[in-house]
Amino acid sequence: MNYRTLGKTGFEISELSLGTWQVGGKWGSGFDDVNADEILHAAIDNGVNFIDTADVYESGLSETAVGRVVRSRSEQIYVATKCGRQINPHVSAGYQEEALRKFVEDSLRRTGLERLDLIQLHCPPTEVYYRPEIFELFDRLKQEGKIGHFGVSVEKVEEGLKAIEYSNVASVQIIFNLFRQRPAALFFQEAQKRDVGVIVRVPLASGLLTGLYHKDTVFAADDHRHFNREGAGFDKGETFSGVNYEQGLAAVADLKAIFPGETNLAPRALQWILQFSEVSCIIPGASRLAHVHSNLSVYDLPALTSSQVEAMNAIYEQQIKASVHHLW
Repeated sequence: MNYRTLGKTGFEISELSLGTWQVGGKWGSGFDDVNADEILHAAIDNGVNFIDTADVYESGLSETAVGRVVRSRSEQIYVATKCGRQINPHVSAGYQEEALRKFVEDSLRRTGLERLDLIQLHCPPTEVYYRPEIFELFDRLKQEGKIGHFGVSVEKVEEGLKAIEYSNVASVQIIFNLFRQRPAALFFQEAQKRDVGVIVRVPLASGLLTGLYHKDTVFAADDHRHFNREGAGFDKGETFSGVNYEQGLAAVADLKAIFPGETNLAPRALQWILQFSEVSCIIPGASRLAHVHSNLSVYDLPALTSSQVEAMNAIYEQQIKASVHHLW
């Protein structure tokens, strides 16, 4: 495992870390504590020391599992969680100090931790980024010892750029992958200039970039890859990175041609992201142990050649960019 610094936090974290949206089960299939523990322990056994969760993941069960496992380990494991998405309706007016304080305290209770290493606003409405009093609240929570650092998870580059104008924002979590390349321009430059950590989520475009899906793949009715393709539940950019599924499959077919004989393209997609020094870590998810090993197999591969990178980028430029680049 290689380690990188998470911006101004000073945390030295595993460049391949773990996201826990679907840990303990596939999206929509319920939570399995035994499976979750197995995944979390395996990740830590292989050098992962940064775990990202959220209070809304399986209604708090993900946080509970993360806390249980982290407390059982002797290693320094950094826990990042998120708050705000419980606000219903999810509008700026719902972001109030009393509610946010309760979310933080509830996360502390569920995880059993004395302090949350990193608390992040969970993709708040754009208007929230223009409310300095919300950002100031987290300075007080830090002074009170409830959190170590504060960050945001964003949907759009513009939101990330606004967020890092606040000096207490130590990290930004953002979607970035071969099919979502816009952050690599201005946002990465500005984040590096301000010593803000960059946490990359949805690195495999909801599994699309693994190359394991096809036109007849069936997703469960309560799986966001089934119901959220047009944004019925939340921002559609969270599902397949906003790429039309059929269009994505066609692009992946061309990606496979760059790596003949490789059936699982996930490690190659992760390799592509790791080229960017501005990235502090990637948080691919895992719903079973095999996914952890798949993600870590990136270290078993030869480095990408310049011609392979050029060919990968050409797929984005020619097939994907026009439909997604301007949206997020």
